[in-house]
Amino acid sequence: METNTKSLLTGELGIDPKVLDAITKAESEISGQFAELDDIAAFNQYKVLSAFQKNKISDKHFNWSTGYGYDDAGREALEKIYADIFKTEAALVRPIIVNGTHALTLAIAGVLRPGDELIYCTGAPYDTLEEVIGIRGEGKGSLKEFGITYKQVELTPEGTIDYEALKEAISPKTRMVSAQRATGYGWRKAITIPELEELTAFVKNINPDIICMADNCYGEFLDVKEPTEVGMDIIAGSLIKNPGGGLALTGGYIVGRQDLIDSVSYRMTSPGIGGECGLMFGQTRAMMQGLFMAPKVVNGALKGAILCSRVFENLGFATCPKSTDTRSDIIECVELGSPEGMIAFCRGIQAAAPVDSYVTPVPWDMPGYDDQVIMAAGAFVQGSSIELSADGPLREPYIVYFQGGLTYEYSKMGVIRALQAMYEDGLVNL
Repeated sequence: METNTKSLLTGELGIDPKVLDAITKAESEISGQFAELDDIAAFNQYKVLSAFQKNKISDKHFNWSTGYGYDDAGREALEKIYADIFKTEAALVRPIIVNGTHALTLAIAGVLRPGDELIYCTGAPYDTLEEVIGIRGEGKGSLKEFGITYKQVELTPEGTIDYEALKEAISPKTRMVSAQRATGYGWRKAITIPELEELTAFVKNINPDIICMADNCYGEFLDVKEPTEVGMDIIAGSLIKNPGGGLALTGGYIVGRQDLIDSVSYRMTSPGIGGECGLMFGQTRAMMQGLFMAPKVVNGALKGAILCSRVFENLGFATCPKSTDTRSDIIECVELGSPEGMIAFCRGIQAAAPVDSYVTPVPWDMPGYDDQVIMAAGAFVQGSSIELSADGPLREPYIVYFQGGLTYEYSKMGVIRALQAMYEDGLVNL
């Protein structure tokens, strides 16, 4: 670590030299992996730049519209950019999509009809989708309430898709097979693009009419291809994760086949209106600029995740993925083994933030979850997962999920502060 930086950290910021030594050691061990990540980031940066140029973006696309939002040039251009980047026929990119769960709900409920069957082939989806599907809760518009059935195929012990079990699960009623790319609150590696390509080929070979969908949250710009480039019919994600680049204030996206996006748009607004209306509330500029910056932002977050993995591996903690594994999302899981470890880790992440660094995160009853959840996030955009954050449900074996950082240095500071907090509490030996 540079002399000036080390002096600042140990002096003014009060970081213990032993903590910095652990960080420097880990960083030197993983630095060779960064060149390949930089190449992926450059590829995606030029791909995004090309899409902006192709669609002749100009200052007029940043203007407000009002009322119904008819003929909003900025909205139409933004959705064309997304369609070009993801190599799809159509896209919906809207601030009225409130989060990733909402985007996924629109994608699923907009396409499926009573009597259809949905299969998740990557085990349990995010906790927040359980009430959407009807696994728990009192209905209130769940898929189950509308006569859409659900099956779940668990991953193999190795964390891969169980094709024998999936083949057995697929029935004449199966209309959609969905894969969650990111780990969620699970202990597994993210599903890679080659794995998604194999999945779509497998499903289409059984029945080409089955729709393949991917939850792409946390996975954008991790590879030189996106799921829709390897056979996925439709994917969805959140703009306050990777593709918003830390600048989008809210929103979500859904991209895919034209007929599917049309159906989703009718669910988003109403039949007969679809995507023709919808105010952007002046957010087009932030959404475009965030998307333009996203490949570099994702690159920094990814490097930070690898650093986090190596630091805690060196201290004897189990991590997933391991620091040397191929990655397909920006999430790093660290098994801390105790609630005290989770609380200290998250306290350190909060202290590293530019916003609300003085706040102490505590476990709380979060809507949509059965267990108490602790969340650390001092973000410019509330809830933004591309900004530095750490969270997890307080349940055995006490796994914390670390992600984000608008720059590598910011993400690295999160690792420094998390380790410092655990060291101060006597939870690690250095």
